[in-house]
Amino acid sequence: MHRLTNRHILLGITGGIAAYKSAELTRLLKKAGADVRIVMTPAATEFITPLTLQALSGHPVHLHLLDPEAEAGMGHIELAKWADLILIAPASADFIARCAAGMGNDLLTTLCLATTAPVCLAPAMNQAMWRDPHTQSNIGSLTATGMKVFGPDSGEQACGDTGPGRMLEPQALAELIAAEFEYLALSGKTVFITAGPTREPLDPVRFISNHSSGKMGYALAQAAIDAGARVKLISGPVNLTAPERVECIQVETAEEMLTASLEGINSCDLFIGAAAVADYRPVAVAEHKIKKGNEEIMELRLVKNPDIIASVAALSQRPFTVGFAAETHDLLSYARSKLERKKLDLIIANDVSVPGIGFNSDDNRVTLVSASGEVPLPQTSKRLLARQLIEHIAQHFNQQMAANEKTTG
Repeated sequence: MHRLTNRHILLGITGGIAAYKSAELTRLLKKAGADVRIVMTPAATEFITPLTLQALSGHPVHLHLLDPEAEAGMGHIELAKWADLILIAPASADFIARCAAGMGNDLLTTLCLATTAPVCLAPAMNQAMWRDPHTQSNIGSLTATGMKVFGPDSGEQACGDTGPGRMLEPQALAELIAAEFEYLALSGKTVFITAGPTREPLDPVRFISNHSSGKMGYALAQAAIDAGARVKLISGPVNLTAPERVECIQVETAEEMLTASLEGINSCDLFIGAAAVADYRPVAVAEHKIKKGNEEIMELRLVKNPDIIASVAALSQRPFTVGFAAETHDLLSYARSKLERKKLDLIIANDVSVPGIGFNSDDNRVTLVSASGEVPLPQTSKRLLARQLIEHIAQHFNQQMAANEKTTG
């Protein structure tokens, strides 16, 4: 079920007594980490209210083909692009017939025509309707186009008949939907990532900072999402848009970043400190803008900032902790020293003195340093490098988790 983390599931509900099971199905999909949007046919609203499903999914229920609330009034296109998978549960005989005929006379059939996502059907109807040759022909036509059919189950029906036609139970449907997605290396895990610079104010208009663009941290957040993780991104001031499906916390100073990093840390499985955190901050921040005087030299008194990555690694029940070492010389010796001093699990070392990589660039090359050795990763885009890093980090993380389970087991 962890495979559903961050997945976009569009649940279509048609008219039938089994619609009451869609409430429990929605709850199970949400519990497994999916984002669920619901589309109902007019007949479905006679069996269960949109308000119930809105409360369970956390989103307004979609009912109409042409939605004045949607961008450009084209809600069906937006939903079709949004979905990772469409599940129709229950799928009535009428809906199956209209879908097999290629009709688009309501929102749900139109979505099935407009989407490139997989479409799955969970039939629910009287046993005689299921056995009818027309229904069987329609099911054959839909499966020939690539649609998947889950069920139906056999047993006692609401009308009193016994036989095939019952919709599969919500738990079974949720498991079948999860199985449609490939297992991902960080499925169901919670990852915290810090990114970008911090700003330490001198006065209301000036601050101490650095050249970090945040691109590496943001790329890691996207790669972790793609690997199935829930991601909290704690970002300093950058000109970047947070990836979809990421909880992004905006901060300015190192102290604010530490506070945000420790909030909810007990739920964190893996912490990646990619931010370039200022080592020092001014002892005092001037209330008003500091005016230029006649002196040739101005002295600033600075105090050390909290060490965020070391603070996380020092926790009694700490997450798997990964740091960064941005150096201008003696890269690997400094990186290994930092790994040992701060008791990190891994450290990612990059030489920011090399032109064209590191700060503010779109490319980077790094060396992944662990207690057991070093893995150099050649220069490539930060987007591709982030994927490689997440694969390596996930491998080390999962190996450690397996070792811990073996020890405690």
